[in-house]
Amino acid sequence: MKETKEENGRITEYMGRRVWDFMRWRKLALAFIAVLVIGSVAALAVNGLKFGLDFTGGTQVEVGYQTAPQLEAVRSQLVAAGFEGATVVRFGSDNEILIKLPPEEGDGLSQRNARDEEAIQTIGGKVVEVLRAGSDSSVELRRVETVGPQVGEELRDDGGLGMLFAFAVVMAYVALRFQYKFAVGAVVSLVHDVIIVLGFFAIFRLDFDLTVLAAVLATIGYSINDTIVVYDRIRENFRKVRQATSEDIINISLSQTLGRTTMTSFTTLLVLWALQFFGGELIHNFSLAMIVGVVVGTFSSIYVAVGVLMAMDISCEDLMPPVKEGADLDEMP
Repeated sequence: MKETKEENGRITEYMGRRVWDFMRWRKLALAFIAVLVIGSVAALAVNGLKFGLDFTGGTQVEVGYQTAPQLEAVRSQLVAAGFEGATVVRFGSDNEILIKLPPEEGDGLSQRNARDEEAIQTIGGKVVEVLRAGSDSSVELRRVETVGPQVGEELRDDGGLGMLFAFAVVMAYVALRFQYKFAVGAVVSLVHDVIIVLGFFAIFRLDFDLTVLAAVLATIGYSINDTIVVYDRIRENFRKVRQATSEDIINISLSQTLGRTTMTSFTTLLVLWALQFFGGELIHNFSLAMIVGVVVGTFSSIYVAVGVLMAMDISCEDLMPPVKEGADLDEMP
């Protein structure tokens, strides 16, 4: 029984299993990827990221109502009182809300020490007074916290360094485990994923805070895991499949891992959709970033990470162990 079955010069079946011609569509896929990346970079250049309070600094005020308030009504009250740009989300139960206030010029926040409890409580007291005046329900101040702008800048810089460190570690790991061409493909794939997620938030002007940064880093981990599985099968098939082109071997490897990739992505998305619809507003952007990251990460594992290997002419010789000098002489009697 033949291991492979060919049609029109391409392997269509290997070991009794169907082989899908993924690489047939790689040019179209790469064109689509280029459009997404260019659009994301343009959005980041024009709109930039809408950084949340974690990065810009500001004040968080947690209040409790006797009866569940309407968030739109709370926002209107705050805007009318001069608290422009306030973000209002539910926190815990329906009766508790979290208000995020950006720093404003002249409010003394930029000069105020973040530990100045008296100044912090003053802001919280003003917010509660406004809410009590516009509500029939009793309003209780639960907690007030302030993030200074310097702390926000440090968090933003540390987050960027964290992503760069992740790229460097991934590249070193893949290069050591496989080969440098695989490392280039993995890092290009991860950069693609990060740019698309950041571009998505820039296009729709969604708040980018620490939870979203955590989602971006989680996307890097998810994507590289998927890529490593595909790479491992490609390396194995390059050493096992005889008399086949690089394109055929890659198609065989992708077809063999397709079921695992599909089921892993689908089950992960089920959890993320549950978080998106039932997890509350505090983790809304986190789950949204993860959903985008899982989708683009799955796609990039097939067409970006592997596409780079094709562009770099990966072959069986690249995966052969190096021959030591004088090895032939050592084997002579």
